[in-house]
Amino acid sequence: MKQKRQLRIIEIINHSAVGTQEELALKLREEGFEVTQATVSRDIRELNLSKVPAANGRQKYAILSGTGQLNDKYVRMMHDGLISMEPAGNLLVLKTVSGMAMAVAAAVDAMHFPEIVGSIAGDDTIMAATKSLSDAVNLKNKINDLIH
Repeated sequence: MKQKRQLRIIEIINHSAVGTQEELALKLREEGFEVTQATVSRDIRELNLSKVPAANGRQKYAILSGTGQLNDKYVRMMHDGLISMEPAGNLLVLKTVSGMAMAVAAAVDAMHFPEIVGSIAGDDTIMAATKSLSDAVNLKNKINDLIH
């Protein structure tokens, strides 16, 4: 549960300007996570999040790049959640354990693979769009190398 919550935190801060622990806790509660401010504070510390200037003049949480611990968590999430991958034209279709597609997609997105131009996740399937079939094949090979 902790790993799933932390990956959701990463997804939240990557898609919206969250400036306080209270805002983050509220967003997590809205999504069904039972959290206290202490839990959120611990997650922020463990994820090595920091505050950076936001476009509106306020501050928001962001991931400090280059943290090996985060990459290890993403790789572990992909390893544990992925069942198979198959290129389909300019898409890489990733099949996951039921209910894990969003968490695995957040991990894949957070790894910032240059081949991916966008991704979408359902319950057990992720579609990662690339510019070409060769990019989809390269992405599959990169992910395979990471998780094996």
